[in-house]
Amino acid sequence: MALPTMTAEQRTEALAKAAAVRKARSELIGQVKEGKVTVADLLKKADSDDLVKKTKVAAVIKALPGVGPVKAAKLLDQAEIPEDRRIGGLGARQRAALLDALEA
Repeated sequence: MALPTMTAEQRTEALAKAAAVRKARSELIGQVKEGKVTVADLLKKADSDDLVKKTKVAAVIKALPGVGPVKAAKLLDQAEIPEDRRIGGLGARQRAALLDALEA
């Protein structure tokens, strides 16, 4: 499938939109790092907020205070969540398992 051809103006708009989304997602991850937002809060917002819905679970877990890449991988494995899964793609069982893994 060929990509649609875009005008220079359309391309510039798309690049600006993508940069804005990346910045907003970075700010969201920063709030998680600072402890202002919890994983439970994000799971509740996922149904209504596209930014949260499209954020990777692994990025959020790694942003938690005291959690590095190894512990994050262990938590995801414990909750049976693939490394590349996004928050919006989690089922009810996976959400509950993730919250249980974080509390333990």
